[in-house]
Amino acid sequence: MNEVYKKVETIISPVYMVGGSVRDCLLGAEPKDYDFSTPHDPETIERKIREAKRKPFLTGKRFGTIGVKIGGHLVEITTFRNEIYQRGSRKPDVVYVDDIAADLSRRDFTINAIAMRDGRIIDPFSGARDIKEKRIRCVGIATTRFKEDPLRMLRAARFAAQLGFIVDDAVLKTITKLSHRILEISKERWVGELDRLLLSPFVERGLHCLMDTGLLNYIIPELSCQREYDQRSRYHSHDLWEHTIRVTSQVPLDRDIRWAALLHDMAKPFVRYDRDDRRSTYAKHDILGYEMVIRLGGYLKWSNRRIKAVSELVRDHMNDESPLRESDNNAK
Repeated sequence: MNEVYKKVETIISPVYMVGGSVRDCLLGAEPKDYDFSTPHDPETIERKIREAKRKPFLTGKRFGTIGVKIGGHLVEITTFRNEIYQRGSRKPDVVYVDDIAADLSRRDFTINAIAMRDGRIIDPFSGARDIKEKRIRCVGIATTRFKEDPLRMLRAARFAAQLGFIVDDAVLKTITKLSHRILEISKERWVGELDRLLLSPFVERGLHCLMDTGLLNYIIPELSCQREYDQRSRYHSHDLWEHTIRVTSQVPLDRDIRWAALLHDMAKPFVRYDRDDRRSTYAKHDILGYEMVIRLGGYLKWSNRRIKAVSELVRDHMNDESPLRESDNNAK
């Protein structure tokens, strides 16, 4: 039994480990975040934490969540709940329930809809099977899940990148159909998911998902034309999108560098000059790319520091000292 779980259970019982923490345990990994659910109301959770001589963190109390530090982790304990989305609203009404299965039914993907208590798995949506098969499926009807919160479409791509899982065909089709609804979500939420996607070990899977479903058309349309784009260059054997993915997956695991790798050739289709029937050149694509990143960074509501860092990395990506240079050369 997980040591963090044991310590939480000494504070409040019954309590269930839920969501990504269970998924990580089933994958044989130490959870990065710990989430727990309990039938107790928030007032009881807070009181139990204080009785255990620990400090409760109350930021999420109005949503039924109380935090507490356990073994160096900020653990969140949430009252069993369901979420009711009003038409046109991204902020659900929270309704407390008295059953763990009902609590799990509100979650996005089956791999995140598993609970564990006393070593026993509660898995009403066959999430453990999907973990074994490395597959991302929605809880219930995919259309309903994505209409409730369209950011879940982007989360599907992020989990593919993070876990190396395959997104189920039915989920991909639904995302493709509803991809335009990502525009209902704030740019800040987009960036949070994209940052995690770009820093994931299977980043190429996430990027393919963004392109294949059409999400990229709405998030960074300047990149959408790279797919099957023949660079007509003796220096490149891959189409522009495949080249971009290869560079992004090979550069150092740094947020700004990963973003710069993704965007380093975004200006190429706009500066193309066909020298003859077989060869094209892309003069000043680094300079135009620099300007385009500045505009894109403003659209995505990046900080001024990030806009400066990423745009300058794109501008300088052909310099020998650039952290992108080696990967750019190797990903021909």
